Amino acid sequence: MTKICSYLDKQPGTPRLLAAQLFRSGTSIGANIQESQSAESDRDFISKQSIALKEAKETKYWLKLLIKSEMMTEAQVRNILDECEQLIKIIAKSIVTTKAKLGK
Repeated sequence: MTKICSYLDKQPGTPRLLAAQLFRSGTSIGANIQESQSAESDRDFISKQSIALKEAKETKYWLKLLIKSEMMTEAQVRNILDECEQLIKIIAKSIVTTKAKLGK
């Protein structure tokens, strides 16, 4: 993702703005997952994982917007988009599993 952001940041105008958004949401995923590993409770874990899930979905949105706006091709972002979709599935499953453990 950093390569995509770096590429976009070198472009004039809108791509630079999208680079900032993509970088913010993309790096937030890992930060929130890392925080969840030190959660004080299952509810705290779910909360932090839920934030990571939202950020992953936002990152997916920005990647798709880059394709739709023709700032980048699907081939250029395919790998990171696939990774993002896999993260969404993993995080969502982690939330569901923890909620089931709590009896929710």
